[in-house]
Amino acid sequence: MTYPISSDENGINIKPELMEKEKLYHFVFKDKVLLLFKDSQDFLNCYEIEEEELVHQVKNSKTDEEVEKIFEKYIQRDDPKIK
Repeated sequence: MTYPISSDENGINIKPELMEKEKLYHFVFKDKVLLLFKDSQDFLNCYEIEEEELVHQVKNSKTDEEVEKIFEKYIQRDDPKIK
């Protein structure tokens, strides 16, 4: 399946019709990580992360599972309710 997010000289291209519902997608663009998520009602949610440490870790990850673990660790580190 074709990845639903790409970029070119004009910016980011998103094809929501190629996205699975309830699945998190990530894309690195200009030293930022974009997180995209299509919910059960077909609403597209997009989050932009600029924190250098996270961007660097995501850029160097090899799989989607690694990216998910990076964000899980980050959330646990910064959320006192989870500790």
